[in-house]
Amino acid sequence: MLQASSSESDTAEDIASDVEFFAFTDRGPWTIDPARITWLPGLKALREQTQAELPDLLQRRLMPPLGRFLETAYRIGGALLAWRLKEQRQGGAVSRAGISRRLRQAAEPLGPAYIKLGQIVSSGKGLFPDELVDEFKQLRDQVKPEPFDVVRQTVEEDLGRSLDSVFSSFDRECLASASIAQVHCATLRTGEKVVVKVQRPRVAKSVRQDIQAMAWIAPHLVGRIPVSALANPPALVELFAETIIEELDFRLEAENMLDIARIFAEANQRIIVVPRPHPELVTKRVLVMERLSGFTYQDVEAMKAAGIDTTAMLQALIISFLEGAMIYGVFHGDLHGGNLFVMPEGRIALFDYGITARMDEAQRLAFLRLMMLGAANDIRGQLEAYRDLGALRADADLDAIIRELKLDQPVVDPTKLSSAELAHEIQYVTKALIGYGAKLPKPLMVFVKNMLFIDDAIAHLAPEINLFDQVVQIYTYFAETHGERMVAESGISPGQSSLDLTGFKASIGLSKDVESLTHRDLQKRREIIRARLDEARERPRA
Repeated sequence: MLQASSSESDTAEDIASDVEFFAFTDRGPWTIDPARITWLPGLKALREQTQAELPDLLQRRLMPPLGRFLETAYRIGGALLAWRLKEQRQGGAVSRAGISRRLRQAAEPLGPAYIKLGQIVSSGKGLFPDELVDEFKQLRDQVKPEPFDVVRQTVEEDLGRSLDSVFSSFDRECLASASIAQVHCATLRTGEKVVVKVQRPRVAKSVRQDIQAMAWIAPHLVGRIPVSALANPPALVELFAETIIEELDFRLEAENMLDIARIFAEANQRIIVVPRPHPELVTKRVLVMERLSGFTYQDVEAMKAAGIDTTAMLQALIISFLEGAMIYGVFHGDLHGGNLFVMPEGRIALFDYGITARMDEAQRLAFLRLMMLGAANDIRGQLEAYRDLGALRADADLDAIIRELKLDQPVVDPTKLSSAELAHEIQYVTKALIGYGAKLPKPLMVFVKNMLFIDDAIAHLAPEINLFDQVVQIYTYFAETHGERMVAESGISPGQSSLDLTGFKASIGLSKDVESLTHRDLQKRREIIRARLDEARERPRA
């Protein structure tokens, strides 16, 4: 039986307890009581079982799934061949735009796994070329939706009831359509306005086949695809598989929603709002949740006209994200403009918890040390933390890395290097890191991806703020709120954990005497670097 609307059944005490323990809207369509959630029992074992699949999926077989492999090779190989014959010859922006468009056009008909991979790339602004990011943004919510009859069948099979017996209305046109699922607005028979996330049919089987095919071909792609020059394809496939496999069961996503809502509430980060999942209407392929509304991420002028302080909102978002990672070991792993909007009162509604980073205690403490030692500009300490996170081999010679990457030498401003010097430096560093077994484990990869979104958010919401001042303010918050706990857990003495902006400045090629840097300044530096890299790529080879 469906739970009645909060206006009919919930007492004031029920509602208060719901909001007290979770970062929800002040009054929701129903009350969340974990003890009464029908889909919650057994999810720990389900999550462990899902992760246990990975070694078998990633094992390199003698032959890949042949039919799927040939289709993939045909589409991606054809895209690369067409690019080489046409746009590559023109070089520069034309070449980058051409390969980006052709890869996106190849990925979409290949289905969910490749679309999802494109979506991950689309939120990697700063890690991948802008043309590739912008092109793949079309795969976030513009994928061709499933027919309504297919949606109806999936919902009815999973809920075990007819659509009309559960919903008084259900929009035939979807609100958004992406790789794994599409989203529809609906109204329950009991009157609550909801959003219904419905998984595409056969997606679980096709994703597993595609992971096997990717694992087979990945070792052959090292250094062969231009846009993957900074990636290790086998490690990327492993990361991708670990990320997508949990997205195939919406019960795990709903649990992620509750866990992150609980963390935000415990940390008193009330600026973030998580939609309530329905206590009964969640299955492997269907997720019914509270419907929220607000300004889109890009509508900055409307936010400011409504009196919303976008700078304060941005700072709160950054703090809550860092707090989840360092203090709780759980954080939303897919921040991008399509997964959030700003409510009229200035709170951020955050959606799509399929990708959620969960660190065990050893990983969390390594990550905590990484952030604290980064703030203190302790280079060797940071490398030790990277190693403990699994980003470097356990036997990596850290002192050799420091020497080879010249981390103990004065900072070099990349904007002062010639195009040839800059290209050589990047190639040298990349080759050295790969030689030491460098890779990005899932928590670190999604953290980096989120930081790239935050960089984009600063450009949208507060491009004129002094970034150094923001770092100081955020550091001060953590020192005052969590300082004793962070020092105790990390084993770092208070004297070792004082803020030193030298390392932050060095990471972007600035000397320690630079006192101010806005995002606009940072963007100008990036444009200089990009222009010189373009020049290096277009220079005829001897």
